[in-house]
Amino acid sequence: MAEKGQILWFSPEKRGLIPLDERFHVPHGLRKALRKGRFEVRWDTAFREVMLGCADRDETWIDTGIVESYSELHRLGFAHSVECWDADGLQGGLYGVAIGRAFFGESMFSRKTDASKVALVHLVERLREHGFLLLDTQWLTPHLATFGGYEVPRKDYLKMLAKAVGEGS
Repeated sequence: MAEKGQILWFSPEKRGLIPLDERFHVPHGLRKALRKGRFEVRWDTAFREVMLGCADRDETWIDTGIVESYSELHRLGFAHSVECWDADGLQGGLYGVAIGRAFFGESMFSRKTDASKVALVHLVERLREHGFLLLDTQWLTPHLATFGGYEVPRKDYLKMLAKAVGEGS
């Protein structure tokens, strides 16, 4: 157990990843929602608000110290948010950290159906456009598996990570 204020690195035996190639899968219902264009997708315009949206649940690891630390990473250009807006305001999104050609997804939230999923699809498109190699989700959930998410052993992950951050090129 970490002491209050201590930030630890999570390194599971198996690491969850979202594929950035043709294995990325957009479920049929979500494709319809994307075509309808219910949300305006923005980048990095409400980083702190996205974090607070992610923290707004019964149990969360996102405390004031985490919000402040990641907000500083955002100010420095490392942390980013993808936001889904409509006429009622911010309805969902996600945030994470980019280092080299790796993006480390931290958390996502939805106030309206499909908002976080739309953000994820837009994130994958942007990462592909910029030649990213890795979209790290820490662990695989059934939700992320519907997008083609998969797990790799730590040993393989560390090799992939080194290449994505420029140490194994």
